[in-house]
Amino acid sequence: MSFLKNMLGYFSNFSTHFAMDLGTANTLIYMKGRGIVLNEPSVVAVERDSGRVVAVGRDAKEFIGKTPQHISAIRPLKDGVIADFDVTKAMIKYYLTVVKQVHRVQRPKMVVCVPSGITQVEKKAVVDACFQVGMRDIHLIEEPMAAAIGTDLPIELPRGNMVIDIGGGTTDVAIISLGANAYSESLRVAGDEMDEAIVRHVQKKHQVALGINAAERVKIDIGSAYPGSYNGSAAVVGKDLINGVPKNLTITSDDVREAIEDPVAAICDSVRRALEKLPPELVSDLQETGIALTGGGALLKGLDKRIAEQTSLKVYVPDDPLLCVVMGSGRALEEFDRYKKVFLN
Repeated sequence: MSFLKNMLGYFSNFSTHFAMDLGTANTLIYMKGRGIVLNEPSVVAVERDSGRVVAVGRDAKEFIGKTPQHISAIRPLKDGVIADFDVTKAMIKYYLTVVKQVHRVQRPKMVVCVPSGITQVEKKAVVDACFQVGMRDIHLIEEPMAAAIGTDLPIELPRGNMVIDIGGGTTDVAIISLGANAYSESLRVAGDEMDEAIVRHVQKKHQVALGINAAERVKIDIGSAYPGSYNGSAAVVGKDLINGVPKNLTITSDDVREAIEDPVAAICDSVRRALEKLPPELVSDLQETGIALTGGGALLKGLDKRIAEQTSLKVYVPDDPLLCVVMGSGRALEEFDRYKKVFLN
């Protein structure tokens, strides 16, 4: 972490403006002229009584499920929006302090990514949190719009471009034409819901309690959304719910696919809803342009194939789907005049 701090401090000499993907699972910060300078889990460990921050990011994520009674490991964002304002503010402040540590910049400009279905109250919470940690000029951009820019889609043309951005807390489905959303939906079902579904499935089928971090690793390693797209198994250790002792367990990819069927089906349903509500001209455009699948959920094996089968459209995953949103918001920051109409009021 000290190396990261030194490098970020060095970079802060050259830029004063940032773009931030404030995600449920991870927070990424893009510095103008320098690219991505921070990528950390959106987790904070705090003392319950005093509220003092004990750890942030990767260190805090290791605390989940392992903290003593006086410490709580908190994910302050839920379903893509702020659930705990004070902890979110502390997390943003910590990350920005790391980024600006050597030559502290006063009230820089900030572009922040938000889900497409965000309410006015939720927008205000994001803006207030950023303002209170020293941001001068705050601009919000919807995550699927940022993902489309980061994927280098021609969003300014009179042509339909479809993006499915699957993060930790939300799945955003959007069809973009002429620099605006022709249709958008934010579904509060995504990676976190899949992790929780794996925990429930293992508990029901094997009477074993599995930690949420272990469930996430299983999903990443052997999870799939389409039969036959991946076959494998993973060894995990959980707690036997009958006698309370540790229990070794082997989980197969078929088990994981069965466990996450409901959230995967919900995502596919949202894609079909979007297509049903589009005019024929935009649908015909998508026959040529296809669907861009971004976010961490894009890495779920076979998900692109399943969506392609159900929509009869080609589905592709960019080279770095996890970075599309923050790279798109960074590009919007770099070319502010070009993209200023994509920002929310």
